[in-house]
Amino acid sequence: MEKTGNTLPAWLSDAVFYEIYPQSFQDSNGDGIGDIPGMISRLDYIKDLGCNAIWVNPWYDSPFGDAGYDVRDYKKVAPRYGTNEDAKHFFEEAHKRGMHVLIDLVPGHTAIDHPWFKESMKAEKNEYSDRYVWTDSIWEGGGEAATLRGISDRDGSAIVNFFSHQPALNYGYAHPDRPWKQPVDSPAALATREAIKDVMRFWLDLGADGFRVDMAASLIKEDDIGHPANILLWQDIRAFLEREYPHCAMVSEWGVPKESIAGGFHMDFLLHFGPPAYMSLFRTEHPFFSKEGKGDITAFVEPYTAYLASTEGKGLICIPSSNHDMFRLAFKRDALDLKLCFVFLLTMPGAPFLYYGDEIGMRYLEGLASVEGGYDRTGSRSPMQWEKKTGFGFTSSATSYIPFDKSADAPTVEEQAKDKGSLLNTVKDLLALRHAHKALKSFGEFTPLYAEKEKYPFIYERKADGERIVVALNPADRAEPLPFPLEGEVLYCVGKAPEGGMMAPLSAAVILMK
Repeated sequence: MEKTGNTLPAWLSDAVFYEIYPQSFQDSNGDGIGDIPGMISRLDYIKDLGCNAIWVNPWYDSPFGDAGYDVRDYKKVAPRYGTNEDAKHFFEEAHKRGMHVLIDLVPGHTAIDHPWFKESMKAEKNEYSDRYVWTDSIWEGGGEAATLRGISDRDGSAIVNFFSHQPALNYGYAHPDRPWKQPVDSPAALATREAIKDVMRFWLDLGADGFRVDMAASLIKEDDIGHPANILLWQDIRAFLEREYPHCAMVSEWGVPKESIAGGFHMDFLLHFGPPAYMSLFRTEHPFFSKEGKGDITAFVEPYTAYLASTEGKGLICIPSSNHDMFRLAFKRDALDLKLCFVFLLTMPGAPFLYYGDEIGMRYLEGLASVEGGYDRTGSRSPMQWEKKTGFGFTSSATSYIPFDKSADAPTVEEQAKDKGSLLNTVKDLLALRHAHKALKSFGEFTPLYAEKEKYPFIYERKADGERIVVALNPADRAEPLPFPLEGEVLYCVGKAPEGGMMAPLSAAVILMK
């Protein structure tokens, strides 16, 4: 099924994303913090890996109380990363390589020192007084919502969206029951909406291809089950994009594809919060992808197939290797385990998202002190490990803003590039296979063939244009009988290929069926 036209950019049919955490990817000036010139210098690496699209975490000016998700200026690159001209150059260099770039949009809140909030705090009524959600009195809180109190001469408490230094922007309430809870069609709520559209225009005009939207279902407060008011808001933004920037691609941090795609997003993530389907694969007490072989693939397959049906072919469900908010995929896994994970991740429908460093098995670093609001997430944000030397090739400095992996066997790109059997080369081979077969791309049909409760292996089919590929996975450390013969050309395997009606322990196979 070919997906073209304004509503779904054609390039998404073969998109594979690489997530760049800008402060941790490549430092070009020796200050121990990554930057945009450093990112540009590594674009060829990302392309050679097999990724043709990039998601960049926030690079806006910020006090960095939440790693840049506390925005101080939506239209300015943080000086530590470079300049707006550097950002424009990054877009241009990515486009030269046939790559598309999504940047993070943070529409739900700002930093407390954003100029809008500074004006909003003033006692005198002004253009920005209602840009944020304020109660009518300093003595009134926000109910279940946390608030900022006593921070200015203005009488009232400001609702926050996450951390206490992130005041919530005002998009209105679905069911206002207090005078300070403005309706979604109030002038102030609509003005906030237009202000965010203006931010989107700025970056799209500079060269961005779209956005990953942070906390996308959080804008309109006290919405009903199913987020109907937030869906309508995003449909309005989709209509604006269709008129002015029909090429703009959008992926949401929402976690319910039926809702987000109805709102006009092209993609949604399966994530570590919300329904347990994603967690059952990699991050529960007994995940399916574990040597112990005690997982339950139905905890993933049953909701996933329902999610897939709910999209009605109008959008993609993305399964990330990990991201900046969760423990890395390599946590409690060795290289062989990770290879089996990647066979799954890179042969499933939707657009895969690879978090920087997962392709070499970078580890979650336990016990680090919180850096820039990371808390337990800090261990997943350590600098990229390019080569075995001081600074890991990330920086010329001996130190970085987050400590390096001090393990003697810390994985590096340089070492794995030389080893044909490495995790890095496995990922490259799998991505080359994905790009070469339409059945394995974003919109190839997906059908589970064997997915039984608490049993192994997991076998599924991908189909497109008469091509039929079957993927069989046995991440358990024991041989398992095949429920039916798998006869065809083995395109790729980890461990031993299936034979004699059995799947070997810790093995996977991608088979072009006869």
